[in-house]
Amino acid sequence: MSFQVGTKDCTALSDAELAEMADLCVDREPGFDIGFLSKQCEEWVLATHAREGTKLRGYSFSTLERIGGTPSLLIGLATVDRTAKADQVLRLMLGDQYRRALLAFPDEDVLVGTRLSAPQGYQAFGGLSEVVPRPDHKPTGEERAWGRRLAKRFGAEGRIDDRSFVLAGDGAATGTLDFDGPKVKVPGDGVAALFVTVKAAQGDRLVTFGWAMAEDLASGSLLSGRTAR
Repeated sequence: MSFQVGTKDCTALSDAELAEMADLCVDREPGFDIGFLSKQCEEWVLATHAREGTKLRGYSFSTLERIGGTPSLLIGLATVDRTAKADQVLRLMLGDQYRRALLAFPDEDVLVGTRLSAPQGYQAFGGLSEVVPRPDHKPTGEERAWGRRLAKRFGAEGRIDDRSFVLAGDGAATGTLDFDGPKVKVPGDGVAALFVTVKAAQGDRLVTFGWAMAEDLASGSLLSGRTAR
């Protein structure tokens, strides 16, 4: 069965849609409930849904904005149903968001940022340039500053270690890009090491960002399966 992907304004989400979204991870972490998702409608602009027939297989909350003048695609949270087609669902949702980023910021490089709670989510950065943090890379001062800017945008100013990019939880429900499935490849030891101190159950997250280069957005090559670089 084919997939359909669509994006709408968060304010247009119905209670039925929010309940359907909450059901996607009701019995597992991160356990986003309808109350939490309702609050996300106030914090983010766009909601993307991926459906296989009538079945919801994934969703995300995101926004396209400029941070200090820099074009940015921020993914506040995302959840993918943990099926054998999880990778396909994630790529379809990202593809729709990249298409919108190209329309919003033509001929510009776009910073893509989110929060991760497990190594598998790192695969969302495949094809992006200068991903931070990454194995065997010492972040520059500017990259550390971006970590702090993103932490502030995610409502957690002052809670990030700008060397490890680990954002300390405060016990409350926290957005993340939730991605896993039976056919999802487990990243190598270098990526896993980035998450050693991340206590996801306590709300810790790894602030992660990379650059969607203008030429890659224009050519559509971001979803070609390349690894983060």
